[in-house]
Amino acid sequence: MDRTANRAARTRPNPAEGPRAAPADPAGEAPPDPANEDLPEVGHAYDLIELLFFAYRDFVSDPDRILAEYGFGRAHHRVLHFVERNPGLTIAELLDILRITKQSLNRVLKELIESGYIAQRAGTSDRRHRLLTCTPKGHRLAADLARLQGERVRRALAEAGPAARGPASRFLLAMIDAGDRPAVRRLIAAAPDGAGAGSGAGAALGAAPALGAAPALGAAPAPEEG
Repeated sequence: MDRTANRAARTRPNPAEGPRAAPADPAGEAPPDPANEDLPEVGHAYDLIELLFFAYRDFVSDPDRILAEYGFGRAHHRVLHFVERNPGLTIAELLDILRITKQSLNRVLKELIESGYIAQRAGTSDRRHRLLTCTPKGHRLAADLARLQGERVRRALAEAGPAARGPASRFLLAMIDAGDRPAVRRLIAAAPDGAGAGSGAGAALGAAPALGAAPALGAAPAPEEG
């Protein structure tokens, strides 16, 4: 028998033995993980950059239409949203979340207070603090805006498949600066019906126990108004 044919037969995989493990890399590097084969190539990731742009464009377009009817803009929406989700939020905490100037926040907040959507009261332990809550009117508007955005999120998850919620949550969390992630987790978990421990989103985010309405984002909180 041909010796070359015998060597080829010995090295040919035996179907009864199943797939062979990849030979060890003499350089000591682990073989590529097949689970990562579908990951986008490293580079500028223009596809994800542009998908994020268009997703955000349409995500905010739904509430924009309602806000325009009230003469409000996206800044009003952000203030209304976080005050609704975190009753008793202070001015300093809101500045820390939104990362806008105190002057910009004062203008938006003044309009929301004067038009009866947000109320403010002095803190119980420190009277210099101004604690913000939504009025019933503000609660209704915040709920309407959240319903629109929630419907878009639900449609997207239904289209992508229910298993997409965990990876989507982890991806968005990873897009946040690493130093801010623990505070973002606490903020989400602290809000009513937030992604606390035990919920699907909470597990995906590695949610921490609720710590109250003190998000403390960033290392240098903005000075609080008196």
